[in-house]
Amino acid sequence: MTDYARTERRLLADLLLEVGPDAPTMCAGWATRDLAAHLVVRDRRPDAMVGMLVPPLAGHGEHVRRAKAAQPYERVVAEVRTPPWWSPVSNPLLDELANTVEYFVHHEDVRRAQPGWEPRALDRGEENALWKATKVTARLALRRLGKPVRIEAPGFGVLQVGDGTPAATVTGAPGEIVLFCSGRQSVARVEIAGDESIRTAKLNM
Repeated sequence: MTDYARTERRLLADLLLEVGPDAPTMCAGWATRDLAAHLVVRDRRPDAMVGMLVPPLAGHGEHVRRAKAAQPYERVVAEVRTPPWWSPVSNPLLDELANTVEYFVHHEDVRRAQPGWEPRALDRGEENALWKATKVTARLALRRLGKPVRIEAPGFGVLQVGDGTPAATVTGAPGEIVLFCSGRQSVARVEIAGDESIRTAKLNM
């Protein structure tokens, strides 16, 4: 049985400790302490995460996240590393489904904000898992562009979002496409043929 979510979580926790609490990330306005706090709140405070779906409650979620970010960094990272068994998103039944993409993307958020980064060589199984997830994330993210886009991952498959002749074709490895569709276009190693404006369009879900 694969365990990519747990592996990415462990690697991210290791990297958070390595770079320290004030390192940059690809999440606008967040240092590593802020990203770590977000992940702990996501695991442990469903009341705070409701604000992501219900805008009037967003202030409560941000207050909880800021309070967590102010706690000792090593303690917060330890909580990132070891989610509670009862977590609504990280319990054993949902971990792979809910967290494989989440922790891959946030791991790369830290990696790719540091100087000298290069894409990792992922094993085939993880690339397959990320490509499978792309079939959902790409539709959610690219549909808001209002134009058809073709996604190609050589060796994995092809996906088109929207009907008609594609305005652009995005080609890359599954992990790079996941990053692209998660709004990390500036650091996603993909090739774009056609409408280059999608490289700077808002795709964050």
